[in-house]
Amino acid sequence: MTLVLLDTNAYLRLAKRIKPMLGVKFGQKDYVLTILKDVEDEVHRSARLKFHFPWFSNPELAAERFAQSIKLSRDEQEELKAATSVLRGTVLTNATSYTSLGRSPPSPTDCRVLAFGQIRTAIVVTDDLGMHQLAKDFEIAVWHGHELLKKMLTAKVVNAELVREIFEALEANNDLPLTWRHSRHTAFAKLFGPPPKI
Repeated sequence: MTLVLLDTNAYLRLAKRIKPMLGVKFGQKDYVLTILKDVEDEVHRSARLKFHFPWFSNPELAAERFAQSIKLSRDEQEELKAATSVLRGTVLTNATSYTSLGRSPPSPTDCRVLAFGQIRTAIVVTDDLGMHQLAKDFEIAVWHGHELLKKMLTAKVVNAELVREIFEALEANNDLPLTWRHSRHTAFAKLFGPPPKI
């Protein structure tokens, strides 16, 4: 089994339309998607996220998150705390590395998610370029959300119609990251065609 941990934005971009999503094994490597309770806390703390994602409180989805969220032993919690502290310290002392080229510096929650990927050998899914840079610096496995979606399509967890629907919804909500826009005509060229000629 290969654990795949979604950050808050990755979860919010996919969970409304892919059901069930957490805890379902797929692909040759038996990928299993999960989230940390921090995602729950982050959404409930943010008036903006609650306003934009009212479906997050849907009882069925809340029950799925509760059932599939990771339970850590006391030792793992200590390990996670120490690893998070190292990652957070790195961000604070090298802020420019994580703020250049359109990146935003990873938040304390982002650092915790990446630290989990480090201590549990999980793949972290995020579209945050600052997190990708930090993951690269610490050799933590990381995917963009569209890479996860492509793997789910290949494993027939989602179909072409649903992939199109997800792209259209993100675009309509002005929430389609640049990496997703690019992937539309590369990884998903069979669905969307080659890049338009300029």
